[in-house]
Amino acid sequence: MGLRQSCGRTGSCFDNAAAESFWALLKEEIGTRTWPDRATARAEVFNFIETFYDRRRLRKHKIFGYLTPAETRQRHQHALAA
Repeated sequence: MGLRQSCGRTGSCFDNAAAESFWALLKEEIGTRTWPDRATARAEVFNFIETFYDRRRLRKHKIFGYLTPAETRQRHQHALAA
């Protein structure tokens, strides 16, 4: 059926923490409703990722400087270029 086993280690709750956090936030923000078609669902998920998740959501930790992921990426790329 084309299924692939999880690559996470047995007994390690941290392997999937980032993915689980993303899916939880996605469900919280756009809900679990049924869309009229696949294209509409894809558009809403894309919109969530591009306009909120990467650009406005703050990474709520002092290590990340309370920046959005896009700002964090920009700073990292700027530091690499310097």
